[in-house]
Amino acid sequence: MLQPKTLLVAAALILGAQAQAQFESRVVARGLKMPTGIATKGFGAGTSLIFTEVPTPGVSGANGGMNGIFQLDLWNNKKFTLNMGEPEPLNLTVASNNSIYWTCRSAGVILERNKMGAISVLQSGLMKPTGISALPNGDIAFTQVPTPGVNGSNGGMNTVDIHTSTGIVNVTMGEPEPTDIVATRNGDLYWTCKSAGVILKRSPNGMVQVLLRGLNKPTGIASNLRGTTLYFTEVPTPGLSSRFGGGNFVWEYSLLTGARTIVSYGLAQPTDVAVSADNRIFITNTSEGQILEARRQSNGW
Repeated sequence: MLQPKTLLVAAALILGAQAQAQFESRVVARGLKMPTGIATKGFGAGTSLIFTEVPTPGVSGANGGMNGIFQLDLWNNKKFTLNMGEPEPLNLTVASNNSIYWTCRSAGVILERNKMGAISVLQSGLMKPTGISALPNGDIAFTQVPTPGVNGSNGGMNTVDIHTSTGIVNVTMGEPEPTDIVATRNGDLYWTCKSAGVILKRSPNGMVQVLLRGLNKPTGIASNLRGTTLYFTEVPTPGLSSRFGGGNFVWEYSLLTGARTIVSYGLAQPTDVAVSADNRIFITNTSEGQILEARRQSNGW
């Protein structure tokens, strides 16, 4: 079986100079139950991973579901449960006040766990909420995907929205599958549209435009702390590693230069990606029950 560094070199040869192998990865957690969304909190040696496990999507705890929100402290590799019982906790985000927010797709809600550990419903009555990201001002951006793959002109009802202190503000509607979203420190929003193969951008002035097109099932998305670099996943072959013909990627994209670089190639299902405050990259490999960390080769371990 090819090792991660070998896979990256092979992918670079296939895809050309823009995809030079500059990263290497290692597994930091294994034996998980369908890890899906991921976020980070803390800094440096004090970094923790917050992630969802969704082995029984759509099944609540009262009916035997085993889905939950978990924290992994990287300094001692200890994992503990933050919440259990939702039928489909999907993506999550950590706000600047350390509150954790996550979408529960099948229940149509966004939940909040504050820094004291109290859990409450932030918003209910939603239509398949999927992606989520905290804005610098405390608002929460999220996507709703009740009609995946169907654009607005064909009756699709998918939206990108912002939860504010006074209500929900619609950002855009009409994309066929706005899957995951990230907010940068200057208020820009970026989201993946999986079935359309694009990443879109909304500026604070409300202008929406396509940032990248021609992608292959873009799924998870994240930004570095400065808001200068995006990281996103492409998952055209979920559950298939490159060993079995899969073609899934994790990419780095510079918003300053437009350069695009492979972070990871060959994973079976790199669903989501997160970036720590000190620029470490973490990836959920859902079907293989793993979380991986990627770093530039020059940085070492």
